[in-house]
Amino acid sequence: MPKNYPKVSEEYQKAIDKARRKLRGFIAEKGCAPLMLRIAWHSAGTYDVKTNTGGPFGTMRHAAEQGHAANNGLDIAVRLLEPIKEQFPILSYADFYQLAGVVAVEITGGPDIPFHPGREDKPEPPPEGRLPNATKGADHLREVFGKTMGLTDKDIVVLSGGHTLGRCHKERSGFEGPWTPNPLIFDNSFFQVLLDEPTEDLLQLPTDSVLVTDPVFRPYVEKYAADEEAFFADYAESHMKLSELGFAEA
Repeated sequence: MPKNYPKVSEEYQKAIDKARRKLRGFIAEKGCAPLMLRIAWHSAGTYDVKTNTGGPFGTMRHAAEQGHAANNGLDIAVRLLEPIKEQFPILSYADFYQLAGVVAVEITGGPDIPFHPGREDKPEPPPEGRLPNATKGADHLREVFGKTMGLTDKDIVVLSGGHTLGRCHKERSGFEGPWTPNPLIFDNSFFQVLLDEPTEDLLQLPTDSVLVTDPVFRPYVEKYAADEEAFFADYAESHMKLSELGFAEA
């Protein structure tokens, strides 16, 4: 069922379009696409479908949420984005952070992700502990993404493919290294690497490994490793779904 998105003013839409152009140049110049994707994901991934709380509503601007253990390093993203956000006071932080995530995927060669503005900023961060724990297994992923966020097994696998961008930093997460040979290129190499023998120079988290060992997850991994177009199409759909948790009525 199509969503009933809120209408935004012509002025607001023009600001979105201009902010998108500014973000393209800035993210490309700084090489910070992985960090921008992470702030978008971690903002949206706090949504709880049962209580309709958390989600992509700009609360990462608060030091309290930046201080959550799973968000180590995202204060850098907030700080990098603030000078651009200040140029567009009409925009909500909620829309701005999600727009940054969409642009990050786009400028690194990934799919175009539909973006619908109109999210309002919420005043308080969600409680800590809603984001996935990278040291756990398939049951944990289904608990967090499925029961809490309302996403599917397919969403879990395809969104994990976003790890094609970036690397872990030991001081932030306890893990070190990139997932793929080209961590600033958005492609399907994350899935190809998963199906290869693990190598010391590339990272594989416990939550990555279960995508291969779980009998429901694995066929998606194989599909996306073999067909980048299929991955891009499904990723765009799932990223949009993640970025709109709790936003607009169906």
